Amino acid sequence: MENIILSPIGYVKNNIEIKKDDSWGKDTSVITLNDEYKGGLLGLNEFSHCIILFYLNKTRYDSQKHLQRRPRNIADMPLTGIFAQRGKDRPNQIGMTSVKIVSVSEKELTVQGLDAIDGTPVLDIKPYFPVYDKKDATTPEWVSVLMENYF
Repeated sequence: MENIILSPIGYVKNNIEIKKDDSWGKDTSVITLNDEYKGGLLGLNEFSHCIILFYLNKTRYDSQKHLQRRPRNIADMPLTGIFAQRGKDRPNQIGMTSVKIVSVSEKELTVQGLDAIDGTPVLDIKPYFPVYDKKDATTPEWVSVLMENYF
Protein backbone atom coordinates (compact mmCIF):
# COMPACT_ATOMS: atom_id res chain seq x y z
CA MET A 1 0.00 0.00 0.00
CA GLU A 2 1.26 3.46 -0.88
CA ASN A 3 1.82 5.92 1.97
CA ILE A 4 0.73 9.49 1.42
CA ILE A 5 2.41 12.31 3.29
CA LEU A 6 0.51 15.53 3.86
CA SER A 7 1.67 18.63 5.69
CA PRO A 8 -0.58 21.23 7.31
CA ILE A 9 -0.92 24.59 5.61
CA GLY A 10 -2.06 26.12 8.90
CA TYR A 11 -3.98 25.55 12.11
CA VAL A 12 -7.41 26.25 13.56
CA LYS A 13 -7.75 28.70 16.44
CA ASN A 14 -11.00 28.77 18.41
CA ASN A 15 -12.39 28.24 21.92
CA ILE A 16 -13.42 24.63 21.37
CA GLU A 17 -11.20 22.22 23.27
CA ILE A 18 -13.22 19.00 23.20
CA LYS A 19 -15.02 17.17 20.39
CA LYS A 20 -18.77 17.73 20.20
CA ASP A 21 -21.55 16.40 18.01
CA ASP A 22 -23.67 19.48 17.31
CA SER A 23 -24.16 23.26 17.58
CA TRP A 24 -21.21 24.23 15.35
CA GLY A 25 -23.13 26.83 13.35
CA LYS A 26 -22.40 29.84 15.53
CA ASP A 27 -18.80 28.90 16.28
CA THR A 28 -16.18 31.18 14.76
CA SER A 29 -12.71 29.90 13.97
CA VAL A 30 -9.57 31.57 12.67
CA ILE A 31 -7.32 29.59 10.37
CA THR A 32 -3.79 30.91 10.58
CA LEU A 33 -1.63 29.91 7.64
CA ASN A 34 1.97 28.84 7.97
CA ASP A 35 4.39 31.54 6.80
CA GLU A 36 5.12 29.89 3.44
CA TYR A 37 1.44 30.24 2.46
CA LYS A 38 1.14 33.92 3.36
CA GLY A 39 -0.66 35.60 0.46
CA GLY A 40 -2.37 32.39 -0.67
CA LEU A 41 -5.76 33.69 0.46
CA LEU A 42 -5.72 36.53 -2.09
CA GLY A 43 -9.11 36.70 -3.84
CA LEU A 44 -10.90 34.41 -1.37
CA ASN A 45 -12.64 37.46 0.12
CA GLU A 46 -14.79 37.61 -3.03
CA PHE A 47 -16.46 34.31 -2.05
CA SER A 48 -19.13 33.88 0.63
CA HIS A 49 -18.15 30.29 1.46
CA CYS A 50 -15.23 27.93 1.21
CA ILE A 51 -14.41 24.31 1.93
CA ILE A 52 -11.91 23.44 4.64
CA LEU A 53 -10.08 20.10 4.57
CA PHE A 54 -8.47 19.24 7.88
CA TYR A 55 -6.76 16.42 9.76
CA LEU A 56 -8.81 14.90 12.56
CA ASN A 57 -5.76 14.54 14.79
CA LYS A 58 -7.74 13.78 17.97
CA THR A 59 -9.80 10.90 16.55
CA ARG A 60 -8.94 7.23 16.22
CA TYR A 61 -10.63 4.83 13.83
CA ASP A 62 -11.48 1.40 15.18
CA SER A 63 -13.06 -0.84 12.53
CA GLN A 64 -14.91 -2.85 15.20
CA LYS A 65 -16.68 0.32 16.40
CA HIS A 66 -16.75 2.58 13.36
CA LEU A 67 -16.94 0.57 10.11
CA GLN A 68 -20.69 0.19 10.59
CA ARG A 69 -22.57 2.11 13.22
CA ARG A 70 -25.56 4.30 13.81
CA PRO A 71 -24.69 7.98 13.12
CA ARG A 72 -23.59 9.60 16.40
CA ASN A 73 -24.57 6.28 18.01
CA ILE A 74 -28.19 7.44 18.18
CA ALA A 75 -30.42 4.39 18.66
CA ASP A 76 -33.12 5.39 16.16
CA MET A 77 -30.67 6.16 13.36
CA PRO A 78 -30.12 3.43 10.73
CA LEU A 79 -27.02 1.24 10.79
CA THR A 80 -24.73 2.61 8.04
CA GLY A 81 -21.18 2.12 6.86
CA ILE A 82 -18.52 4.74 7.55
CA PHE A 83 -18.58 5.92 3.92
CA ALA A 84 -22.34 6.63 4.11
CA GLN A 85 -21.92 9.12 6.95
CA ARG A 86 -19.77 12.06 7.96
CA GLY A 87 -18.61 10.67 11.31
CA LYS A 88 -15.33 11.97 12.71
CA ASP A 89 -13.75 8.55 13.40
CA ARG A 90 -12.62 7.72 9.86
CA PRO A 91 -9.98 5.42 8.33
CA ASN A 92 -7.88 8.36 7.11
CA GLN A 93 -8.90 11.04 9.64
CA ILE A 94 -9.77 13.62 6.97
CA GLY A 95 -12.43 16.19 7.82
CA MET A 96 -14.22 18.45 5.36
CA THR A 97 -16.67 21.25 6.02
CA SER A 98 -18.22 23.99 3.91
CA VAL A 99 -18.06 27.18 5.95
CA LYS A 100 -19.14 30.80 5.74
CA ILE A 101 -16.29 33.26 5.26
CA VAL A 102 -16.32 36.03 7.87
CA SER A 103 -13.07 37.78 6.94
CA VAL A 104 -9.85 37.26 5.01
CA SER A 105 -6.42 38.78 5.57
CA GLU A 106 -3.01 37.99 4.16
CA LYS A 107 -2.38 35.13 6.57
CA GLU A 108 -5.68 34.50 8.38
CA LEU A 109 -9.11 33.27 7.37
CA THR A 110 -11.99 33.72 9.81
CA VAL A 111 -14.91 31.36 9.22
CA GLN A 112 -18.20 30.37 10.81
CA GLY A 113 -19.44 26.78 11.17
CA LEU A 114 -16.15 24.87 11.07
CA ASP A 115 -16.54 21.64 13.05
CA ALA A 116 -12.92 21.42 14.18
CA ILE A 117 -11.39 21.95 17.60
CA ASP A 118 -8.61 24.34 18.59
CA GLY A 119 -5.24 23.33 17.16
CA THR A 120 -6.62 21.18 14.34
CA PRO A 121 -4.19 21.01 11.39
CA VAL A 122 -5.65 22.40 8.14
CA LEU A 123 -4.73 20.52 4.96
CA ASP A 124 -6.34 22.70 2.29
CA ILE A 125 -8.79 25.53 1.63
CA LYS A 126 -10.90 25.60 -1.50
CA PRO A 127 -13.44 28.21 -2.65
CA TYR A 128 -17.04 27.01 -2.72
CA PHE A 129 -18.25 26.80 -6.32
CA PRO A 130 -22.00 26.12 -6.45
CA VAL A 131 -21.68 24.61 -9.94
CA TYR A 132 -19.32 21.92 -8.52
CA ASP A 133 -20.37 21.67 -4.91
CA LYS A 134 -24.16 21.91 -4.93
CA LYS A 135 -26.11 20.05 -7.52
CA ASP A 136 -29.46 18.30 -7.36
CA ALA A 137 -28.34 16.13 -4.47
CA THR A 138 -30.54 13.83 -2.45
CA THR A 139 -30.01 12.37 1.01
CA PRO A 140 -31.86 9.81 3.08
CA GLU A 141 -34.54 11.18 5.39
CA TRP A 142 -32.49 10.36 8.50
CA VAL A 143 -29.84 12.95 7.49
CA SER A 144 -32.30 15.82 8.08
CA VAL A 145 -33.12 14.47 11.53
CA LEU A 146 -29.46 13.94 12.40
CA MET A 147 -28.40 17.42 11.30
CA GLU A 148 -31.31 19.26 12.92
CA ASN A 149 -29.19 21.00 15.58
CA TYR A 150 -25.73 20.51 14.08
CA PHE A 151 -25.43 24.02 12.67
